[in-house]
Amino acid sequence: MAHHPRLVLVCPRAEDPSELLPALSAALSAGRVDAVVLPLPKADDRTIVNFAKSFAPAVQEAGAALLLEDRFDLVTRSGADGVHLNDPAALSEALETLRPQERIVGCAGLRARHDAMEAAELGADYVTFGEPYPDGPVPPLSAVTERAAWWAELFQTPCVAYAADAEAFEALAKTTAEFVAAGPWIFSAPEGPAAAAKALLAVLEANPLPVD
Repeated sequence: MAHHPRLVLVCPRAEDPSELLPALSAALSAGRVDAVVLPLPKADDRTIVNFAKSFAPAVQEAGAALLLEDRFDLVTRSGADGVHLNDPAALSEALETLRPQERIVGCAGLRARHDAMEAAELGADYVTFGEPYPDGPVPPLSAVTERAAWWAELFQTPCVAYAADAEAFEALAKTTAEFVAAGPWIFSAPEGPAAAAKALLAVLEANPLPVD
């Protein structure tokens, strides 16, 4: 069986699970999704934990890992599988907290190659390239494809290449990155999230990874 890149879904931010869960469940029904990155509402810890708990069964029963955005301190309480950090400065503390529990700790916000190499040396389970900057814009696609291809060729730590739209997704699937992330745009695709996810999975299957 061909070994090909795997799909990661990055959810849009929602304040109530009912705003997102139906669309996410539809996307998960399309086929294998390896991870779901869940942004969290701006609320007290108890509300955030309950919010995440609403998603855990649907995500995990589909065979995917639920990754909370940034709040590594709430991973265990919420039943999530790990954290997706946007701030590399939090990586050491997140690893210290979650590694003994065998939870996933992934790292984004890596602006330079050196930052990514440091994250991998510290023990991040994956590094991410191409996600939007804090003020909204995304890096140029050419820069993301170059960075993802460079990383995938030289390093053992898996790489997640973030696709800001469907066109970027197809280009990033060709870089040999182990994972390609579809941003929130998949949840508002005109054809619906299930059909959109199915199409993305077909793109990934058409781009096998090299065999070691």
